[in-house]
Amino acid sequence: MGITEADLRWWLSGYDVSQVMIGAVASHSALQILHGAKLEGFRTLAIAVGADKRRLYSAFPGAEPDEWLMLDDYKDLMTQVEWLRKKQVIIIPHGSLVEYLGADNYSKLELPTFGNREILRWESSREKQRQWLENSGCKTPKVINDPRDIDSPVIVKYAGAKGGRGYFIARDYRDFRRNVNLDEEFTIQEYVLGCRYYLHFFFDPLAEDGYQVHGIKSNAGKVLGRLELMSMDRRDESNVDEFYKLGSLRDLREMALEPSFVVTGNMPVVLRESLLPEAFRMAEGVVSTSFELEENSRGMIGAFCLETIVTDKLEFRVFEISARIVAGSNPFVSGSSYSDINEKGMSTGRRISRCIKKAIETGNLNRILS
Repeated sequence: MGITEADLRWWLSGYDVSQVMIGAVASHSALQILHGAKLEGFRTLAIAVGADKRRLYSAFPGAEPDEWLMLDDYKDLMTQVEWLRKKQVIIIPHGSLVEYLGADNYSKLELPTFGNREILRWESSREKQRQWLENSGCKTPKVINDPRDIDSPVIVKYAGAKGGRGYFIARDYRDFRRNVNLDEEFTIQEYVLGCRYYLHFFFDPLAEDGYQVHGIKSNAGKVLGRLELMSMDRRDESNVDEFYKLGSLRDLREMALEPSFVVTGNMPVVLRESLLPEAFRMAEGVVSTSFELEENSRGMIGAFCLETIVTDKLEFRVFEISARIVAGSNPFVSGSSYSDINEKGMSTGRRISRCIKKAIETGNLNRILS
């Protein structure tokens, strides 16, 4: 059994909410998380393995944490929860935290955590992700269940937050067998041609204004909270972004070269405005459906990202969802073309701390933590 609401209430009963400390693993999107927390008046704590992290963060005084927790291994975090609770820490999950701890350990971490950690179980399984997205009304790339059926380009992806590492393209079964690691869970998707856009949203279940999300099924007609588009990015991937200069995939393989999809950086994007209604429709469906994923599901809370392809017919295909802050939001530490319209300089990292701050002020902290 995972963390219960009773567990959360018990931990929070020992917190002095005026002294809450925002904590994050010093990786992924921690610079903007810690920077945003400082702007909202919180004390901050970074968790790291290796002293080089401390030196790096000293280069960014605006995000340098007030305290550090240094570990020999990230899994040692599981043994530090009592110390962290005494420090009044609320942990902000991101891809590195979940990857380093593992989904099972993260679900058992006995520490107040921003967002709904049970949602991340759905993120960690591509099969569950697909079910969630399709039930939300999102169009997704076709999945090939039997690799022997590959008869056109596909992309093979492994489970978890790996920054694209290990992904590969296959044209047929032979390609697949040459590159696949059968020891890992993987999914085979059709390779959809188009522009890849990563849409960064934030869902605030406490807000009663703005773009309100309405429930479905048992929650029919119920207003659930406010949906915000924070920013949007594209990703530089090494080395697939440069391979077109060297010839066809066949030519490359004759040179013993294979394209890879390791993310090395992120670039800001502004979507053509005529596509925004569909972007919001998809995101609203994802949020609304999140309340139906499991019995008594608390639904989406906070940041999430729809990872999409837009075809030349201006149609979206959603190939993945990340149910927490993504590193693609890092170009927007000072705000984006979207978030600046509502409040100048609002990053996703700061928006998380703003949500926590408002929850403390209104006595609703338990509604946004798990």
